[in-house]
Amino acid sequence: MQFDDDANLDTSEVQDVRGSRIPGGRATVGGGIAGLIALVLGLVFGVGPDQLGLSSGDEEPEASSSSLAQVQQSCRTGRDANTKDDCRIVAVVNSVQDFWRPEFQRRRASYSPAPTVLFTGRVGTACGTATSAVGPFYCPGDRKVYLDLGFFDELRTKFGSNGGPFAQAYVVAHEYGHHVQNLTGVLRRSQDGRTGRDSNAVKVELQADCYAGVWARHATRSPDERTGKPLISSLDEADIQDGLDAAAAVGDDRIQEKFQGRVTPESWTHGSAEQRQRWFYQGYRTGDMGQCDTFR
Repeated sequence: MQFDDDANLDTSEVQDVRGSRIPGGRATVGGGIAGLIALVLGLVFGVGPDQLGLSSGDEEPEASSSSLAQVQQSCRTGRDANTKDDCRIVAVVNSVQDFWRPEFQRRRASYSPAPTVLFTGRVGTACGTATSAVGPFYCPGDRKVYLDLGFFDELRTKFGSNGGPFAQAYVVAHEYGHHVQNLTGVLRRSQDGRTGRDSNAVKVELQADCYAGVWARHATRSPDERTGKPLISSLDEADIQDGLDAAAAVGDDRIQEKFQGRVTPESWTHGSAEQRQRWFYQGYRTGDMGQCDTFR
């Protein structure tokens, strides 16, 4: 995956609070059993702190002057995105939202942009206070995606993903799939408390995978609103394979086998490796969000 070197990045879509601290210093998820459970649940994407029973989200991070606005200072162009992980996230967020804005308009709907928050350690959200162990998640309460970049190392070292730039892009695009679901009203269907292979919780996650694939199909075609040219200049089959590999690595069956030594489909919340790959590829193959009806 390559970005147009000359493209200008819109850093307003990413809030950089790395190095900030939560007043009072309360940690709600940490080491031991609680931390392991949060890690296993969080690393399959999309589990917000509200679903993990964390503390109320009335704590706002206080920024450290040493790292405040690091993204705003160092991520200016596509060239930066091709060489720096945090700038790559900015570029992917720009690209994903550059696709969904006109897609919603084409469907006579309105897309409300959502920022991504980069953090380290722990962060306060409208869904509760979370630590990095929760993994990437979308909070519908404040309509923000939360991401600690250290997660991508975990994806490789703990879960065996090949990694690569597009594996990172898949994670981000999946979380924005949840934002799309929040705007369309689908996301609430996952909140009925049921689990299992055919549960609404799984169907919501698989649809977010499919939406990530839809974006990938159009990533090199969607014009950047700032330049009129696509922000992503090249995306090949090797990149798509990295995305498929990442989807499989965080399938419920792979997670359960690795951490508990057995597979229990009745407790699935995100779908199997095969399901996640299949629905991501469904979106990529068709390029049509209308083909992402996992509830049908």
